[in-house]
Amino acid sequence: MNAPFIFGKIAVSNNFIDREKEIQRLKTNFYSGINTILISPRRWGKSSLVKKAGKEVVAENQNYRIVFIDMFNIRSEEDFYKSLSEALIKAVSGKFEEIVENSKKFFKQWLPKITFSPDNQQEISFGLDWRDVSENPDEILNMAEAISIEKKIKIIVCIDEFQNIGFFREPLAFQKKLRSHWQNHQKTTYCLFGSKRLMLMEFFTSPSMPFYKFGDLMFLDKIETKYWEKFIVETFAATGKKISKKLAVKIALLVENHPYYVQQLAQLTWLRTGKRATEKVITDAIESLVLQLSMLFQSITESLSTTQINFLNAVINNVKQFSSQETIEKFRLGTSANVIKIKRVLISKEIIDERNGKIEILDPVYAKWLKDFYFR
Repeated sequence: MNAPFIFGKIAVSNNFIDREKEIQRLKTNFYSGINTILISPRRWGKSSLVKKAGKEVVAENQNYRIVFIDMFNIRSEEDFYKSLSEALIKAVSGKFEEIVENSKKFFKQWLPKITFSPDNQQEISFGLDWRDVSENPDEILNMAEAISIEKKIKIIVCIDEFQNIGFFREPLAFQKKLRSHWQNHQKTTYCLFGSKRLMLMEFFTSPSMPFYKFGDLMFLDKIETKYWEKFIVETFAATGKKISKKLAVKIALLVENHPYYVQQLAQLTWLRTGKRATEKVITDAIESLVLQLSMLFQSITESLSTTQINFLNAVINNVKQFSSQETIEKFRLGTSANVIKIKRVLISKEIIDERNGKIEILDPVYAKWLKDFYFR
């Protein structure tokens, strides 16, 4: 029997938990033509949420098309234009002949070379002349709107890891280029999301930046314990195994309701369970998970400076006033100015986050490893 808990993949069907309010908010924005900016740490389920909301919109109204682009490996304007044009043509085309027809229709200035895999009609790629595109990218940047008008449909363009445009050669100029086109689109809606909070906050909340007030800003929270409890108990039961509500809650709390880790720890517990889960089974499972990731955590820690490690020690010890003289001396943080710098660097590295004035280590298993092994 396959393990029933899923992590590291897009959550679908029964593996998608809660997020009802967030789904409704996204769908309302999609239907209303309101652009959305969604921010949360990695592995909190942003992609699963956006895809579920998008699929529900398409299922409810055939007049909509959803386009998904993952910018994880996109590090240049050329790659962006290629990915955007490919995704748009694929979203509104069926057979290969229709792909060719739509390419001719919506690439009016030049026809790209199309590479086609006969084994899979969706395996296409466009060869664009970068010199032509860089001189006049208007056609691609307006393509979604042109397709929407021509085909009398509405397109929702969803871009994951949008902060990666900050690594382009001229990021500010590129942002200005995008905003100047996209702000005029009436039939196309954009959902931009990512995990680097500092970068995205600068993009969308700084008055000096091109994407200032581009859309509805959403911050994703962790899934509440009560939903995890119900999901874990029911998933165990569906496979002929049992786990008490108390132990299901313990699984969620051990990893601080982190979606990826709750699923992973639940799976490790399930694999170790015969008929009924016990507290010892969960203890063994969490220890196994920590040891499994210890080499990764060691590598992360070795990449940090001494003062950055000391700062993490202060976080582990639930320090509230990081700039106080007592804290600085006790944890050898240097100066109050250095504390601010350390915090900013660790946030940019996605090791810690600060929300509502509270600093926490984003990876709860890393926090456990630091507490139980590294600082012990």
